[in-house]
Amino acid sequence: MHTPGEDGETAVAHRVPFALVGFDRELRVSQWNERAERLFGLAAADARGRRVAELLPLAGGDWRDLWTERDDLPAVRLDHADGRTFEWTVAPARQGERVVGVVCYGADVTARAATAREAELEHVMLRVLVDNLPLVVCAYAPDGTYLYVAGQGLAATPMTAEQMIGKNPLELFADDPDTVQFIRRGLEGTPTRMTLESFGRWWDSWHIPAPPGHRAALVSMSLDVTESHARERELRARLELIERQQRVIRELSTPIIEVWDGVLVMPLIGLVDSMRTSEIMDSLLQSVGRLRARFAILDLTGIEVVDTTTANHLIAMIRAVRLLGAEGILTGIHPGIAQTIVTLGVDLRGFIIHATLRQALGHCLATMDGPRPSAGKPS
Repeated sequence: MHTPGEDGETAVAHRVPFALVGFDRELRVSQWNERAERLFGLAAADARGRRVAELLPLAGGDWRDLWTERDDLPAVRLDHADGRTFEWTVAPARQGERVVGVVCYGADVTARAATAREAELEHVMLRVLVDNLPLVVCAYAPDGTYLYVAGQGLAATPMTAEQMIGKNPLELFADDPDTVQFIRRGLEGTPTRMTLESFGRWWDSWHIPAPPGHRAALVSMSLDVTESHARERELRARLELIERQQRVIRELSTPIIEVWDGVLVMPLIGLVDSMRTSEIMDSLLQSVGRLRARFAILDLTGIEVVDTTTANHLIAMIRAVRLLGAEGILTGIHPGIAQTIVTLGVDLRGFIIHATLRQALGHCLATMDGPRPSAGKPS
C-alpha cells in the first residue's frame, strides 16, 4: 500500500461510511474525509498538516497507540474529550516496503459503548450478589428448562448448577405442587413472590417474567431465609407465651368466685384503669350468663382510687349485670371512690350497696328464697 493522495483514492475516501483520518509518524494529519468533517466539525483543508492529538483530544489513551506496521491490528476504542467514543480500525500506509503513515477508519460507537459499560456493570453487580449472598439466581427457557443457575445458596442444597442446567424444574419438583404452580405462574407472565420450603430450607423467592424476545422467559431469585424464619417462629412462640401468661395474670388479678349457688363475687385489687375494666366487665358478664347467677358482688375493698372514666365503667357494669336478670351489688367503696361517683352525678337509686362483703353475702342469703329480682328494680 502506498501513501494515499491521488485524486481517485481521495474520491473513494470521501465516500466511505466512516470518518477517515490518516496521519504520519509525527502524528500530522494527511487525510481527512467528508465524514470526518461532519463528525468533527473541521474542514479537511484546515485539518491537514496539524497534529491529530490537537484536533481530536482524548479523554484517555494516546493516538500513538494506533501507529502500527501490522495489517491485523485489532480495532481500538478511544474515548474522546468531547464525551464520544469512537472505534478505530487501523491500516498502515506504505511506500514500497516502508510504513510512512497509518489510515484510521472510525465509527461513533458512543451508544454501543455506554450499553456495553452498563452491561458490564450489571454483570459485576450480579456476580457480587450471587457470589456473596445466600441466594440462588435462575433463568428459565419458555418451557421451563433451566438456562442459568448460580449463587451461594446452592451450597445449602444437595444440588449443583451442573445438575440443574438443562433440566426442567416442572419435572424435578413434580412432587411439590406449590413449587410447580409457582413456576408455572411465572412462565405464564405473572410476577410472583412466595416463601416456600425446599431441600429442608426456607426460601423467599421472586419469579419475574423476562421481556418478550429474549432467550430467557423467566428469571428467579431465591433468598435463603431459614435462620430468619426460625427466629420469627421463635418470636411468635414467645409472643403467644406472653399472651397466655397475660391472660392468666388477668384472670388471677380479677378472679370470679362462686361462693354460693347463684352467688358470684369478684374482688378487685390494685390499679383499675379503663382497659382493665373492659376486661372485667366481659369476664363478669360471661360468668353471670354461663352460671345463671342471681347475684354478682363487685367488691372494691382492694381499690382506693379510680378516675371518672373507670367509675363510669363500674356503674355501667352493674347496670349490664341487671340486664342479664341478676342483681349487681357494690361493696367496699372507699371514700375517694365515693367522692368520684358523687362528682359524676350518678343516680344510685336502685343500686344495692353494702359497706362490706360480709353484709353483701348476708343480703344474698336472706333473699335466696325470695323471687328473682327483675332487671332494673332493686330487691
